[in-house]
Amino acid sequence: METSAKQDRSKERINKIIDAAIEIVEDGEIDDLTLAKVAETSGLKRTSTYKFIPTVDFLKRLIISKCIDECLENFSKNILSDSDKGDLIKVTNYIIFNIYEYFFNSLIAQKLILSNTINPPLDSDSIRQLGSVIQETYEESISLENVFNKEGVCRVVAQIILSIFSLNTKESGKLNDVGKIEASRAVVAYMTSWTKK
Repeated sequence: METSAKQDRSKERINKIIDAAIEIVEDGEIDDLTLAKVAETSGLKRTSTYKFIPTVDFLKRLIISKCIDECLENFSKNILSDSDKGDLIKVTNYIIFNIYEYFFNSLIAQKLILSNTINPPLDSDSIRQLGSVIQETYEESISLENVFNKEGVCRVVAQIILSIFSLNTKESGKLNDVGKIEASRAVVAYMTSWTKK
C-alpha cells in the first residue's frame, strides 16, 4: 500500500516537471529549458527534479512521448465516414488531418518536434506507434493485401508526414495548410505505388 502511494507521488512529480518544461518552452525557446529552470517553475526542489529527470534530453524524450500519445488520441476524436472508406485519397487525408490537427494546436509539439532538428531524435517506438495507427486506419478502409511489409510502409508514411510538416513549419514559422496539402500529395503517391502492385 505504501509503495503504491509512493509511486503515485513520483508520477505526480514527473507530471509536474513535464508540465513545467512545456510551459517554459511554450513561453520561450527550447534553449530556455534547463533542469534548474524546470525545478524553479515546478516549485520542486532541484534534488527532486534531478532524482526523476537526470538530463534535459531525457526530459525532452518524455515530452516527445507525451506529444505522440496525444497525437494518437486525436484519431479517436474524429471518425472516418463510411462514404470515404475505400478511397485512398480520402483515407490518407483523414490520417493527415488527424496528425495535422494535433500538431497545429500543440505549440510544444511544433517547437520540440517540427521546428527543430530534433535532439534527441524521435525514437523508433514513437514512429512505430504512429505507423501502427496509420496502418490500422488504412486496413479498416482499404486493402493492403498487396503491400509487402505493411508495418514498414506505414512507418515510412509517418516519417513522410512529419518531415513535410517539419519543413513547412521551418519555412513558414508555423504549420499551415501548405504542409497538409504537400503531405497528402506525397503520401498518396507513395501509397499508390504500393497498393497498385
